[in-house]
Amino acid sequence: MIEVLVVDDDTRVARVNAAYVEKVPGFHVAGEAHSAAEALRSVEALPRLDLVLLDHYLPDRTGLEVVREMRRRGHQTDVIMVTAARDVATVQAAMRHGALQYLVKPFAFAGLRAKLEAYAELRRTLDSGGEAEQAEVDRIFGALSAPSEPGLPKGHSPTTAESVRQCLMKADGPLSAQEIAELTGVSRQTAQRYLKLLERTGRARLTLKYGDAGRPEHRYEWATRV
Repeated sequence: MIEVLVVDDDTRVARVNAAYVEKVPGFHVAGEAHSAAEALRSVEALPRLDLVLLDHYLPDRTGLEVVREMRRRGHQTDVIMVTAARDVATVQAAMRHGALQYLVKPFAFAGLRAKLEAYAELRRTLDSGGEAEQAEVDRIFGALSAPSEPGLPKGHSPTTAESVRQCLMKADGPLSAQEIAELTGVSRQTAQRYLKLLERTGRARLTLKYGDAGRPEHRYEWATRV
């Protein structure tokens, strides 16, 4: 079993990501952390830890600073960055500090599953030990090349998609397109378009609320609740 620490400043996002991890065979969530300090304490305290799913935007330090501090303390635990940070400088720095994968928010379960399965394949290859010929070396590096999650449809903004996603994940119950529009600052039509996309991809659940007039109101909630 591969033991995973999930690090995200948003507790609800962390719970959702942890639920995703638990759905992948061979993986177990060893703990959650919501700040750099908590993450570093967890790395020190957990009796066994194989992998850290690490957000970059933490309240006290960045994810990259966490990786640097882990290495300074002698911890060689593997890291997959799971973050909305998409600037090339951050991606490059993550590579240089030894992050094995980089998953950009927003993503569906399939996107994280592909990264975790690629990581598991890498572990199996490395655990076989012995010397490696060129073909074996190529297979080791190829194990990191998980297929990417399909991108957003043409005309959809990743920033808007992430805003709508965050609203649903943080909500205490189902929200209408109008409520999402007011929370994100987009038009109702735009909110409706992104909500329908999330519903089609299985990340949002549609419910109907009937009012006095008898016409149902479409309301949406995040599909993964733990």
